[in-house]
Amino acid sequence: MSGAQRKRKDSSTSCQPEKQLTYVSATERQSSEPPGEDEDRRSKSRGAAQSSKVVGNVQAPSDKSKMHGQSQVYTATKDTLFSMKTPHPAIHALSLERVFGMNPTLPVFSLQDHSELVFLYAAAHVGIVFSHTSNSQHILQGHSDPISCMCVSEDRRWIATGDSGPRSMVIIWDSYSGIPVNTLFDCHPACGVAAVAFSSDTKYLTTLGKAERQSVCIWDWTSDAQKPLCCTELNPKHGFQDYIIFNPNDSTQLLSGSKSHVLIHSRASGGLQYIALKLKMFTHATNPDVFTQPSPDPSKSVRFADMSLSRSVFHWRKPQVLIAIADYILVWDIGGDLVKKQRLSIDKANKTCIHRITVLTITDGYVVTGDIQGQVRFYDENFLLVSCYGDFNSDPVVSISFSKETPTKGYQEDCTLEANLLLIRNFIISTVNSKVIHVNTQSGVIQTLLQNDHEPVHAVACHPSRPAVAFGKHRGILTLWDYNRKEIIGNRVFEKEKHIQCATFDPKGLCLAVGFRTGAVYILDACTLQNNPKECFHCTTDSISLITFSSDSQYLATADAGKAVTVFQSQKNEGSSPLWVHLGRYCSHYKPIKDLLFGVHLDSTQPRLLSLGLDRQLVEYNLKKSDRNKLLILGSQRIEQSAVPLCMIWYPPLSAEQFLLVASDHYKIKLFNSTTKMCRKTVLGPTYGSPIKQIRVLPKSKEPEINSYHLVFITEDKLGLQILPLDGNPYKSSALICHPTGVSTFACSYDGKFVFTAGGSDCSALLWKVNLDVLEAAAALGGKDMVPFYSLLEGGRDGRFYREMEDFFFYCQIRHQGTKVRKRLEVSTKIPLSEVPYLMKAVGHFPTEQEIEDMQNEVKFSKYVETGKYVTDIDLEEFIKLYINHRPAFGLSRDELVQAFHVLGKKDHTGKPVLQRNDVLELLQARGEHMTEEEVAVCFATLLGVNEEKAEEETLCEKSSLGSVIPDELSVETFTGHILGLPLANEQRASTSPPE
Repeated sequence: MSGAQRKRKDSSTSCQPEKQLTYVSATERQSSEPPGEDEDRRSKSRGAAQSSKVVGNVQAPSDKSKMHGQSQVYTATKDTLFSMKTPHPAIHALSLERVFGMNPTLPVFSLQDHSELVFLYAAAHVGIVFSHTSNSQHILQGHSDPISCMCVSEDRRWIATGDSGPRSMVIIWDSYSGIPVNTLFDCHPACGVAAVAFSSDTKYLTTLGKAERQSVCIWDWTSDAQKPLCCTELNPKHGFQDYIIFNPNDSTQLLSGSKSHVLIHSRASGGLQYIALKLKMFTHATNPDVFTQPSPDPSKSVRFADMSLSRSVFHWRKPQVLIAIADYILVWDIGGDLVKKQRLSIDKANKTCIHRITVLTITDGYVVTGDIQGQVRFYDENFLLVSCYGDFNSDPVVSISFSKETPTKGYQEDCTLEANLLLIRNFIISTVNSKVIHVNTQSGVIQTLLQNDHEPVHAVACHPSRPAVAFGKHRGILTLWDYNRKEIIGNRVFEKEKHIQCATFDPKGLCLAVGFRTGAVYILDACTLQNNPKECFHCTTDSISLITFSSDSQYLATADAGKAVTVFQSQKNEGSSPLWVHLGRYCSHYKPIKDLLFGVHLDSTQPRLLSLGLDRQLVEYNLKKSDRNKLLILGSQRIEQSAVPLCMIWYPPLSAEQFLLVASDHYKIKLFNSTTKMCRKTVLGPTYGSPIKQIRVLPKSKEPEINSYHLVFITEDKLGLQILPLDGNPYKSSALICHPTGVSTFACSYDGKFVFTAGGSDCSALLWKVNLDVLEAAAALGGKDMVPFYSLLEGGRDGRFYREMEDFFFYCQIRHQGTKVRKRLEVSTKIPLSEVPYLMKAVGHFPTEQEIEDMQNEVKFSKYVETGKYVTDIDLEEFIKLYINHRPAFGLSRDELVQAFHVLGKKDHTGKPVLQRNDVLELLQARGEHMTEEEVAVCFATLLGVNEEKAEEETLCEKSSLGSVIPDELSVETFTGHILGLPLANEQRASTSPPE
C-alpha cells in the first residue's frame, strides 16, 4: 500500500463515526402567528415592506451604520422573535395558530443552534420559523400561491421565499423579527419562481424563473427598484434549471443546474451571460438524476425529479466547480473570464460513495454529501473520507444545513490512522419523507425534530366536548391530536384499508366513524381508536365522500361516489353494549351527492335525514319506517332551476320558523322552510373567487358577551366567516386564503374558538383561531342600515343608476293607479308586490317565473309568523335589497348564452354554433317555463319594433311581418346584437368556442 493509502481508509468504503452517537426522538412540534386578511396581495405585501422602509433601503449588513430611527427590524436581535411574553392583540378575524405538515421538496435551514434551536421550513403557501427549544413557531405569511423555493443569507439574518403562481412574487423577511422588509412583484410572471439565492455578502438576490423559456435575474433587493440589475433568458435545450447559487468568492458569478447541464453565469462585462457544461457524456447507463426512494409502498415515495436538489457547487478556494453525478463528484476548472475563455476541461472524477448522491455542499473546507441511503459524508480537499454519519436515517437526504455557530474545539477523530480531531458544525438534514433531524456534532446527540407523513389530508373531525382533533390521511393513518397541549394522544394505522376520505365524531363523543375510498366504514372508540370487528362495514365498493351522525347518536349516514346514501343504526342488546348494524342503502340521486344532513322533526325528537345532490334534488328519508336492508324515501324535491346547490345546514334559531340554508354555485344563499320546502329568502352570498362548497354554524362560545350566531365556510381555496342573520351585506363576511391548491374539508372546535382546515393535495392541515370581535368591528366599519347596499349599486346613492331606479319606482306607483285617471294621485312610499316583476325588468334584471314567485313569497311571508298577516307592498329600500340579493352576482354572463348555443344548436360552415328560427320558436314554446304563441309574438315584436297588434293577429307564421324580420339562422352575435340589442366587444364577436 502507498503512504497515503496507509494513512487513510479507502473513501469508497462504508464508514461509521468513531464516536458512538446517541439517538433521541423528539415529539413533533409546530405552531404559528396570525395571518393577514385575504386582501389584494400587492397592497398587503407592499404595505408590510413599507412599514420597514428603512430596512428595505439600507439595512443590508454592510450599511448598518447608516441606520436611523428605531424600527422593529433594526432593534431586533436573534432572541426577539420568540422572547415576546405578551401575545399580540388580534387584528384579524382568523389567525393562523398551527401548521401540521411540511413540504419535503424544499430544503430545511438551520437559523440558530446555540441557546435556542431554530430552523426554517415551508408548507403550502407559508414559511415556518420553528423554535424547537420553546415549542413555538412564527409563520411567514404573505404568499397567495404555494411556496416553490426559499433561501437564507449566510449570516441567517435574511430569508427569501418565492412562489409558483401566475402572479408570482419574492418576499424578503427579517428572521430576527419575522417582518417582511421587501417584496419583488411579478419578477417571473409567467409561471413563478423556481429558485432563489443570496450572494455571500447578502447584497444581491438572484431568481430563476419556471417558465418554458427560463430567465435568470439579479436584484439589488435593498433598494426601492422593482426592476432587476440584469437579466438573461436561458436556452431550453439546456434543460429545466431548478437550482442556482452565487460563487461565495465572487458575486459576479453564478451556477445553475438541470438534469443535463450546468450553467456558469457571469455579469462581469455589464450584462449577464452564461456558458453550459454538458453532463450527459459523464452519466452511466442508468439515469442518476432521477431517484426514487426504495419503498415497498409506491404511495410512500417522493420522486427526486420533483425536487430542487443541490448537486453542484463552487469550490470554496479554487476556481473550480464540483458536480455530483450518481456516486461520483466531477471537478471542473473554470477561468476567471467565463465569457471569453470557454475552454473548460474535466480535472478528475472521484468516486466518493457507494450510493447515489442526492445533496452536495461545502462547509469549512470540507465537501459534504448526502445520499439516497440517508448517509452524510465529509471529505477533505482531496476527496478522502474524514467522517461519516449514517446509522440514524434510511431515507434519501433532501437538504443539509449547517449551523452558523463555529465549534470551539475538536470533538471527534477523523477516519485516518492518525485520528486527527475534527471541527464540524452542528447540522440539520431533511429527508424525502418529511423528517427533520438535528445532529449535535460535539455531543454526538441526534434528535428527530419533525416527523411528518407527507401525504394528502382529506379528513378532519373535532371532538364535541374535548380539545381533540382527528386527521385522516391518504395511506390509512389516523392521528388524534390534543391541540391545547400540542401533542399526539392517539394514532392508528389501518393495515387493510387505505385512503381515508372522511371522519366524524358522534355528538356524545364516544364514537369516531371513518369512511374510506374502498367503500369501507369503520366505527371506532373515540379514545382508543379501536373497534369491534363487527362494526367494520363493506356495503359498497364506491368511495365514501360524506359521513355524519344524528343528534341522538342513534343513526350514522354516509354518502358515496355511487350517488347512494347508506344508513347504520345503533341497536341495544340486553346484557351487552350497543352494536351498530346496517339499516339500508338507497341510490337516491343521479348525480354526485354534495351534502348529507341530520335534523329533528318539528314537535318531536325523531331524527330526519336529508341529502342534496348536483342533480338539484333535495331528498328526505323515512327513518321511522325503514327496516333492516330496506331504507325508504319520504320525498324528493327539485329546489333550483339553473343554479347547482353545493351544501346545506340548518339555519340557527333566529326566528320562530325553522329554515334549511342552501348555498349554490351562483353565489346565492337560500332559506327554505323546513317543512314545506318553500324558498323564503334569497341573499347574496360571499363572493371570494369561487362559490361556497362547505358551510357550518360556528359552535357558540360559553363567553356571555357572545350572543350572536356565525357561519364558517370554505370556498375552493379560502376559509371565511359570516355574521348572522343573513341579509346580503357584503361587509358581514371575511375570508382569506387557507390552501392555494384547494381546501378539501374543515371542522370547528367544540367551543367555537378554532377552525381546522385540511389541504388535501398540499399534504398539510392548518389550525385557525377565531376572533369574532374583529369580524364585528369590520362589519361596523362598512356602515349601518342601507349604506352597505348603496355601495353595491353602480355609482352608489349619488349615481345615475340610483336616480333611474327611483324614477322607475315612482312610475310604478303611477302605473298601478292608472295613467288615464283624472283624479288626484295618492303619493306613497310603497308599491304593491304585483309591480315588483316590472320594476325588476326595468332596472335590468329579468327573473324567471319561479324567481318572481320566490321574490313575492319572500316579501309576502316575511312577517307572517310574527303577525299572522301577509305583506302586500314594498318600499324603495326594501326593493333595493331585493334587487341586490336576487340579481346575478356578477351581472349577465355571455358565457351562459354561448354555452346554450353550443348545446342546442349546430355548427355552420365556419364552425360557429347557430340555431334555426323554427327551432328557437319551438324551444321557447315547449321547453322550461314555456311561453304561449301570443307571448312569444309580443316579445319579438317589442324587441324588433314590429306592430304588436299585427304580430298577435299574424302569430308566428313565416309569411307574417314578424317572421320576415327574424333571420332564418341565429348565431350568438345575431341573437345578442340584433334581437336583444346588447352591445358586444370585438373580442366577444370573434369568440366561437364554448366556455370551459
